[in-house]
Amino acid sequence: MESSIQVGVCGPAVWVRVEGKGSFLNSGNFKQFAREMVDRGYREFVVDLVDCMMMDSTFMGTMAGLALRLKELGQGHLRVVHCGERSRQLLSGLGLDQLFQISSNGARSPECDALAPATLGKREQAKEMLAAHEALCEAAPENLLRFKDVLDYLKHDLHDNPVKK
Repeated sequence: MESSIQVGVCGPAVWVRVEGKGSFLNSGNFKQFAREMVDRGYREFVVDLVDCMMMDSTFMGTMAGLALRLKELGQGHLRVVHCGERSRQLLSGLGLDQLFQISSNGARSPECDALAPATLGKREQAKEMLAAHEALCEAAPENLLRFKDVLDYLKHDLHDNPVKK
């Protein structure tokens, strides 16, 4: 199945529908889009996982980063709807159920447009992955042990390859 992220705005809420896989390959686009919408004043985000087959730690860390940003601003929420049992276990296992609301049902997302795939260079992708994993550790300190090797690897990779793309 082709993976994509569909986005749309309905009233005060920004909708993000994940189709296929939420992964490091589409986390960068999601993060840039969310940052832009926060800058425009949007504070309510709904992530619809009805067609999401799986999520990796980078994608979940990107969601955590958005929720932490809204918390830092002191307003707004990130909600996850149509979350299947496997996705709920993944999110809860990382302590993210303490950071945002997760429900197995909810409203259907409105008509959404596909988010254009970002073509990040290798270094930018490593930076995005590092930021996402740091957000997971900020969201739940016990994740530091879980992702220590990933964090060390990404920091090492970025340090050793300062100008590579």
